[in-house]
Amino acid sequence: MDDQSAGRQVNEGERIPKREPIFNLPGILVATLALLAIIYAVQTLVLSDQAVEWLLVTFGFIPARYVMPLTEQGLEWLWSPVTYSLLHGSIEHILFNGLWLMAFGAPVIRRIGVARYLAFWVLSSIASAALHAALNWGDPTLLIGASGVISGLMGAACRFAFPAQARAGVPAHLNPRLSIAETFRSRTVIVFTLFWLFGNALIAVGVPLIGDGSQAIAWDAHIGGFVFGFFLFPLFDRALPPSDEEPEEPAVLQS
Repeated sequence: MDDQSAGRQVNEGERIPKREPIFNLPGILVATLALLAIIYAVQTLVLSDQAVEWLLVTFGFIPARYVMPLTEQGLEWLWSPVTYSLLHGSIEHILFNGLWLMAFGAPVIRRIGVARYLAFWVLSSIASAALHAALNWGDPTLLIGASGVISGLMGAACRFAFPAQARAGVPAHLNPRLSIAETFRSRTVIVFTLFWLFGNALIAVGVPLIGDGSQAIAWDAHIGGFVFGFFLFPLFDRALPPSDEEPEEPAVLQS
């Protein structure tokens, strides 16, 4: 055997480390981010001021719609509890939401799949809008943004992404689902939730965390989404794939 052929052989048991991709996001999450970005780009770069106003009023969520007789308005009350989650008011707004969506959307999507993720988006958006409407009944203000849905994804992730005992080589989305009692015993979940609640408490009293402090933030919609995701995640969860093998040891990366 010549030297060239010998050089091509790999010793038995020796593994060639896989290259880590720059972006490792589920396709549907990339599509979601692209859709949000396209809508915002059209809104800011293409539409006139009057058209933007029509877009926000037609597809944004307004609690006052639900105290008006249906015969005196269009069908916006029907779709706006979902479509408001696709609209954003500033570049800081969409960038901040995009970062959190990548962080918490990826493990949830890998866990529940595309169809259940889409259903989760729709229903968590409705849940967020419902609590906002209940606490602001008849208010003519406009609600836009995906923060309520992202809060729902955070609540869902609390049920599996922070296991009591970390297992090397096991992706977060393959962890067993924690019961409500187990999450209340998890120090990681408790600390994360307390920080999240503290941030929303600051928002509720008028302390902005990012962006323009003159723009009000619907902290109540965040709460509605988080509660929905945390308590109702089992309705979207699916059985974990069987695994009789020991988990692979994670590849060592040099930074």
